[in-house]
Amino acid sequence: MFTDFLYTLRDKGLSVSMTEWITFMDALDRGLANSSLEGLYRLGRLILVKTESDYDRFDMAFLEYFKNIHSGEDEIPEIIMKFLDKENMDLSKLNREMYQFDVKREMAETKRMFRERVQEQKTEHNGGNYWIGTSGGSSFGHSGRNPGGLRVSGKTGMQSAFQVIGERKYQDFRRDKTLDIRQFQMAFRRLRQFSAKLDVAKTELDLDKTIDETCNKGGMLSLEFDKPRKNSVKLLLLFDCGGTMMPFAELCNDLFQAVHKANHFKDVKTYYFHNCIYSKVYKDAECELGNWVDLDYLFRHTDKDYKVIIVGDAQMAPEELYDINGNYRGPNDGKSGYEWNKLFKTKYKKIIWLNPRFHGKLNALSWMEAENALAEIYDMYPLTLDGLKDGISKLMAPR
Repeated sequence: MFTDFLYTLRDKGLSVSMTEWITFMDALDRGLANSSLEGLYRLGRLILVKTESDYDRFDMAFLEYFKNIHSGEDEIPEIIMKFLDKENMDLSKLNREMYQFDVKREMAETKRMFRERVQEQKTEHNGGNYWIGTSGGSSFGHSGRNPGGLRVSGKTGMQSAFQVIGERKYQDFRRDKTLDIRQFQMAFRRLRQFSAKLDVAKTELDLDKTIDETCNKGGMLSLEFDKPRKNSVKLLLLFDCGGTMMPFAELCNDLFQAVHKANHFKDVKTYYFHNCIYSKVYKDAECELGNWVDLDYLFRHTDKDYKVIIVGDAQMAPEELYDINGNYRGPNDGKSGYEWNKLFKTKYKKIIWLNPRFHGKLNALSWMEAENALAEIYDMYPLTLDGLKDGISKLMAPR
């Protein structure tokens, strides 16, 4: 029973053991799913999922396997989801008094109309009253001004939709999810632990100690304070730009913005390179000839206490890494890229490499020679939630 569902779960990356599967089957035999699809979903997630970071995988597997049972309105074409992908919309100017339509329409009728729009719509629509779109008076889409209707992903407008579809609630919980700017900001806050405490009175609220002491005293509030910190973290960022890194340009921009919006760094310096660090690094992401600084200059203006984060996919021909003339975009100055990277590593005590395509040793292939070589020089981590967490922990380690 449901054997194919087990394989679907495993295909999505869930490590479901036979013991867990037998427990799930036993629970079904006992009627604990209450003969409903929702009950089956909740029971399966309860038994088969070990951590909230796997909720998204379970949701995708469940929808894929039971798609012939699920009602059709949950199947949203990818092109329409792209039309609606507007995460940073400004809803402050919404006139909530407009479009207060007195439409008494049955839910089934609204869903029928929605399915028709899905079949008919070919272009993006914003601000209208008919199509699936944003910021308008339509009953379908998000961030609009029509009470009721179907919200499709995105933000709420009137906070009155009777159903939200096309939404994966748990995708932000995934440990392998590529990061966005908010997650970058949260991760970089951990670097505050490097900040030196001032030799002054304890005036800064210590939330963790306050919670502990309040609990120890049976709920009676006990405010605990600590010495304030000063910004002592110095950070050097280097981004690989162009070529195979083009698909990750937005991701790198999010990281850049997160760092420069942070207020807990004493100093932040950012430079760029293409494929490999050679004798020079560029001042901007265009990597234009001559718009660079020598590594010697960089070494003289950033001491060994800088924490260094290199971001790149390490994808290049072996000649670019090993050949003394491998840098086809600029000077080599007598060393191969491999030698320059070895030299770079000796300069700084704390340095990590974040790789958006990281394969790791277990998945290494012969054509990944450059990645394997650079991963031997640097501590390389995937540019995911887990990868950034591990990388930051490496930067924070005492040795």
